[in-house]
Amino acid sequence: MDKPYSTSIRPGHPDFSDLPWHLPVTSWKGVCERLEEVPRGISRHPVAFVNYANVLYSLKEMPSEIVEMEYSNLVRLEELKLPAVSPVGYVLKPGRVRPQGVLITRYLDFSIPFRSLFIGTRLVQYQKHLLDAIAGLLVQLHLAEVYWGDCSLSNTLFRRDAGALQAYLVDAETAEVYSEQEISPRLRHDDLLIMDDNISGELADLAAEGLLPAEVPHSDASSYIRLRYQRLWEEITVEQVINRSEHYRIQERIRALNELGFSVGDVALRNTLQGDQLRLRVFVTDRNFHHDQLQTLTGIEAEERQAQKIMNEIQELKASLSQDNNRSVSLSAAAYHWLKTIYEPTLVRLETVVKSDFDTAELYCQLLEHKWYLSEKARRDVGHMSAVDDYLENIATL
Repeated sequence: MDKPYSTSIRPGHPDFSDLPWHLPVTSWKGVCERLEEVPRGISRHPVAFVNYANVLYSLKEMPSEIVEMEYSNLVRLEELKLPAVSPVGYVLKPGRVRPQGVLITRYLDFSIPFRSLFIGTRLVQYQKHLLDAIAGLLVQLHLAEVYWGDCSLSNTLFRRDAGALQAYLVDAETAEVYSEQEISPRLRHDDLLIMDDNISGELADLAAEGLLPAEVPHSDASSYIRLRYQRLWEEITVEQVINRSEHYRIQERIRALNELGFSVGDVALRNTLQGDQLRLRVFVTDRNFHHDQLQTLTGIEAEERQAQKIMNEIQELKASLSQDNNRSVSLSAAAYHWLKTIYEPTLVRLETVVKSDFDTAELYCQLLEHKWYLSEKARRDVGHMSAVDDYLENIATL
């Protein structure tokens, strides 16, 4: 007998054939043993989470045409290396009124829904970082010529990133990719208007339910995001006029953008009306410069700010090794030395607090921050192992 549903699943994942597809996902409780309860945001569609060999997948049930469109959007966002949930596949099946489908994505490990960040008092220090993260995500999407069309807190997940947060797009139903042309100022403006309405409404709802801490200025949140967006957009897209003798300023500009986490894909120089000046325009590709650099050198997966902290340490080690050896040491050699003599031994010492569901890159960055604090207090470099001992004794037990 033919199955009453069809599947399209990417290689490397389960086939999900043991799930009760003859039922809507809202009826799976008590029927499907793979169901998991995880922190979640608010969704306009039914959502379920299933576990296969300790890998979690998110299943969202919608009309079939929306499922296929959103899957296609997520694949395109992945190709553009944008921070969004990873598409796995989809299932199509008949419905009572119209064909239905289920979009399958990989659950974003270590992620936090916005409600946990605003309601949880332990996470209050991240609330401003959350707004910064949304502004950065919108800029990153617009630089890649992507119109979101539904920016909201509920459609975003967040990961801790070396004391800050990284935002990830979850819902791509309304997204549009303009690969052949720049996204228009009008579309960027519309995205900001939608963000304004959605986020103001979501925070007002939390306040009305009495769930929002009094110190959170919810009425100013969307204005703050808009301001951060404008400042970041201007910093990235501004054109500079330089003299022909000032080519060093090109590298200065690239380094400044790298510090913001963006890679530079191309540099354009053209003459101004004055014959001795050039107009400089850089084309930014993505916001994963340090992430990509660290992954290439060490194989370590980390968020952008985490990777930036770690790369700073590797650069410092490179300088120290070059001085000790009285010759230039390559960044690759310094990264390997760091991995084998610092990072891996440090994690071994921290293994009592390293759990299977713990972000080891974030833990290492916490250790670096603690080492810096102890070194400032002692007015000397206390070293990684002393910092680990103190961290385990005074911090990890809190």
